[in-house]
Amino acid sequence: MSHRQNAHVLSIFGTLTRTMVFNSIPFLIFLIVVFALHWFVLKKNHRLQSLMLLVASCIFYMFLIPEYILILFTTILIDYYAGIQIAKSEGRARKRWLIASIISTCLVLFVFKYCDFFIGNVSHVASVLGWNLPVKTLGIILPIGLSFHTFQSLSYVIEVYRRQQEPEKDFLIYSLYVMYFPQLVAGPIERAANLLPQFHQHKPFNATLAAEGLYQILYGMFKKVVIADTCAIYANEAFNHQQDFGGLSLFLGTVYFAFQIYGDFSGYSDIALGTSKLFGIRLMTNFRFPYFSRDIAEFWRRWHISLSTWFRDYVYFPLGGSRVSGYRKFRNVLVIFLVSGFWHGANWTFIIWGAMHACFYIPILYIGRNRSHINDAGEGRRFPSLKEIAQMSITFILVCIAFIFFRASNVGEGFSYLSGIFARISDLKGVTRFLPGFLLVVPFIWIEWMNRRNHHPRLFIQYKIPGWVRIALETVIAVLIIESFYTLNHEQFIYFQF
Repeated sequence: MSHRQNAHVLSIFGTLTRTMVFNSIPFLIFLIVVFALHWFVLKKNHRLQSLMLLVASCIFYMFLIPEYILILFTTILIDYYAGIQIAKSEGRARKRWLIASIISTCLVLFVFKYCDFFIGNVSHVASVLGWNLPVKTLGIILPIGLSFHTFQSLSYVIEVYRRQQEPEKDFLIYSLYVMYFPQLVAGPIERAANLLPQFHQHKPFNATLAAEGLYQILYGMFKKVVIADTCAIYANEAFNHQQDFGGLSLFLGTVYFAFQIYGDFSGYSDIALGTSKLFGIRLMTNFRFPYFSRDIAEFWRRWHISLSTWFRDYVYFPLGGSRVSGYRKFRNVLVIFLVSGFWHGANWTFIIWGAMHACFYIPILYIGRNRSHINDAGEGRRFPSLKEIAQMSITFILVCIAFIFFRASNVGEGFSYLSGIFARISDLKGVTRFLPGFLLVVPFIWIEWMNRRNHHPRLFIQYKIPGWVRIALETVIAVLIIESFYTLNHEQFIYFQF
């Protein structure tokens, strides 16, 4: 799927889901109603609370294309039944049930996400060879969040097969595990061992956790509306009109895209985590300040953690990980990054993006420094050292270069953009157009740096004033800032297309 096709899909999402995206008034109303039902109407009946959350999740999902919920529930039924049968079976029967579950679940993903990609490539190869193949792409809309809940379902059946997870026999709870609305659309990709036990527990209302959740929602909204949507203006300008700018301006365009996608996706994750905390449920952390990474290996321990750990546990380790000798450990790295790129989209640009990260990672693995940076940069210090600043800068530049292909419409556009940076690097044409955005980006970097030690994010640095006063002031200021930027620009979440 090309970037323009993605943009078309996103425009459809924008039309159909604008009433129920996280950064919207209707979602706020929806959340208030669900919260009130959960804690005030049904607080004494855990079963009804779970049923209400499942119904709310269905309503949330059906704001796109209502019929697609039938696809989701079909995969839920298959994997629920397969999990029980895997646990009951022995020997080859266990493996047959696992394979049946994996094939059926992945088949849905293939048809909706990758079928057109393969049809298009086969048609292209046939035309090059002079063959006339009357094939047409399906042109169907990708069900929202399909890649995320597919991987979540797969992890469940694999864990049951490995005897690391008891099969969930309560269909309501298993359905809620897959459908849970805070993380249904764009993750994090949860593990059964974390989420299922929480759904079984009848918890009292936790005011402290709820307050923490509200603040995390606020911070996620700030990332999305203020940082990501503003950076999108500059990134779109650079990528859509690359011929009008010099090399430095094009590079700044990639920097803005890096902050756009980080603010967008980590902002979504913060809102998801914060929303879930309102119901007493803790989701896994999906981002840990990735742009402060000192090499690519550290970057992937901090970026989209739920996906990177999924590939580590279910693809990389089964292949032998880094324990195998010789070329095989480098092969494993290449496989994991290529598959990760393809997971993001049915386009060669994503595969190139994954291959570039593999090329960045393999030298670190070769010299045995892939686990060099476990602790945070600047550990025990207010500021990073000059060496750490240099390491973080180099890593960020590499990430930005790879992001060119993540953002490009096609491979040709990606290489054209990349060559434009290096061929015209001394050309300052249009650079002043991109400077105002740094009035937001630079303070945001500072906020992120100061937040790296906090249990939960804060928009402003702690002052020596009473905690409740600081929280009240930060909340009022943040709401005013978010509201002012929301009226200026309003972009859909990037990861809706995945």
